[in-house]
Amino acid sequence: MRIPMHTDGHDLRHHGDAEVRDDGSALVDLAVNVRADTPPAWLREHIAASLTGLAAYPDGRAARAAVAARHGLPVERVLLTAGAAEAFVLLARALKVRQPVVVHPQFTEPEAALRDAGHRVDRVLLREEDGFRLDPAAVPEDADLVVIGNPTNPTSVLHPAAAIAALARHGRTLVVDEAFMDAVPGEREALAGRTDVPGLVVLRSLTKTWGLAGLRIGYVLAAPDVIRELERAQPLWPVSTPALAAAEACVSPPALEEAERAARRVAADREYLVAGLAEFAGRGVRVAGPAEGPFVLVRVPAAGAVRRELRALGYAVRRGDTFPGLGEEWLRVAVRDRGTVDGFLRAVGAVVGGAG
Repeated sequence: MRIPMHTDGHDLRHHGDAEVRDDGSALVDLAVNVRADTPPAWLREHIAASLTGLAAYPDGRAARAAVAARHGLPVERVLLTAGAAEAFVLLARALKVRQPVVVHPQFTEPEAALRDAGHRVDRVLLREEDGFRLDPAAVPEDADLVVIGNPTNPTSVLHPAAAIAALARHGRTLVVDEAFMDAVPGEREALAGRTDVPGLVVLRSLTKTWGLAGLRIGYVLAAPDVIRELERAQPLWPVSTPALAAAEACVSPPALEEAERAARRVAADREYLVAGLAEFAGRGVRVAGPAEGPFVLVRVPAAGAVRRELRALGYAVRRGDTFPGLGEEWLRVAVRDRGTVDGFLRAVGAVVGGAG
């Protein structure tokens, strides 16, 4: 059990899975940003086949080489991790930084990991009136570690790669969480694979698109000296044999083609969800946008009460007030197929009323 971390009223340890545990397990899940109906059968079978090798210690060389090839990088620039969350812990513990800055609203684990490691963390809060878009000038010049998500959870904003690269400085580590980038068609604005941005560290997760949250697999792309520092902070054999098998499979050309098709479906389903929610604009419902990730951030009056009433009607959504920079009027909703969205929109109509 994880101990909540409350900072300025925001519980940094609260995540979407809390909405669908225990009494929420029977709800329709729009709280967790893992693609529905995953992992696919071929991936389950591939992982199952790896179980015959469990008597041997994990050997990550093939998976590491596959990830490196996928991004056109040498293996010395790749570190496999037990999900992207482990990478945040490694960065917080291994890197010697004095002035870390986290750009919010975003995934809260980077700040929680930094605070757990004894760092004092400064925040840059992106504003609703600016569309939660990044202004590189807002980041203090003396920051020697900057963390930003792209596309950002929970705002679903896809920042231009050039704007993020503009944060790079000599002596600064620039950490870009691209856990949801493979859900963006064409992965436009990705920095993964770039070697021309000083201090760049890119984190990727394979748990979202492929439904592997329970397996824990992700990776870090960075300069070889940074990879060595992070690797020294890892325990021995940190990634299991089944997770290594999944990593190798999920970066194969056929898997990348499947992920691209899925990203295009998600984009179309997201447009459908956003259009449906727009019908309730007269009741104060507003989607932050333009949304580019597999989720949307929704502002709605009395969001806490709305979330509870939606639960009573069988739908779980993610509360937004645990994200620094957001208040009690925000909810995050995962993109699902149109049938699921239709049912959800009917529930929203029952809670907030029709268009006005």
